[in-house]
Amino acid sequence: MIATETVFLNPSPEHSRWSLAQLTALYELPFTDLLFQAQTVHRQHHDPASMQLSSLLSIKTGACPEDCSYCPQSSRYDTDLETQALMPLDQVLLAAQKAKDGGAQRFCMGAAWRSPTEKQIDLVIDMVAAVKDMGLETCVTLGMLKSGQAARLRQAGLDYYNHNLDTSPEFYSEIISTRNYQDRLDTLEHVRAAGINVCSGGIVGLGESRKDRASLIAQLANLDPYPESVPINNLVKVAGTPLENTPNLDPFEFVRTIAVTRIAMPKTVVRLSAGREAMDDSLQALCFMAGANSIFYGDKLLTTGNPQFMADQMLLQRLGINQQTTAVG
Repeated sequence: MIATETVFLNPSPEHSRWSLAQLTALYELPFTDLLFQAQTVHRQHHDPASMQLSSLLSIKTGACPEDCSYCPQSSRYDTDLETQALMPLDQVLLAAQKAKDGGAQRFCMGAAWRSPTEKQIDLVIDMVAAVKDMGLETCVTLGMLKSGQAARLRQAGLDYYNHNLDTSPEFYSEIISTRNYQDRLDTLEHVRAAGINVCSGGIVGLGESRKDRASLIAQLANLDPYPESVPINNLVKVAGTPLENTPNLDPFEFVRTIAVTRIAMPKTVVRLSAGREAMDDSLQALCFMAGANSIFYGDKLLTTGNPQFMADQMLLQRLGINQQTTAVG
């Protein structure tokens, strides 16, 4: 029997935090060894035959003043995206009911704002309360929040707030200039202090290095506590954005990122998010084996395509995976 090296399933007792060296070492394991470790950790904390389903609706689209290089919603880029003002409540509830009927446990609402005004928070609060009354978990992503805004959303019954770190602190300035990394961390602190579950992840395939990917995971894993939900997005290249011609990330590197995320944050729900439309069934199955146990499903993921509902149902059925019936992460 050929011996293989075991590398850092968890931080060693003398270290309470994950180091960049530890996470990089995980990335560099032979592919099958890394997946074995990730699957072992996954089975210790989750049902491997269960998948959490979330649905995402863009409640306000486009005209965002930020310059995120990947985003078609930025007002700085010509992407032919049709802008849309904040949706009325009745339309949001129709979409939420459709998502619930399709099996979603969580309904996520996204608005392309830099930071919402108090009036905008008032309108979103009405949406959160109404969706909550339907028996769905609620999640919103609205940009940067102040402490008092997070507290108001919690009082309305908000379950999760999504605010991604996007990439590593070292690579961040290559992607965004209109807000800094600490701005994102401050919003996460406000959300956590208000008692709202944190949903925060990042995007890979931006042109970053493996070290940057490891550094992003370190940022997330060393939050205290780490996020309850971690979406991992694969860049969707949109014509008109600065990253439209970025080289594709090796699919196995994407799977490695899922696996390292799972090992670094054993109890979190790792969500396979943007970019899934370009993944074939085999690649998605590898991601599930690596520890992804949540997906966004439906026709759209904010403004980009997403695998159709029936295709998702068929894939899960073929893999013997059941949709989650209880709220987790």
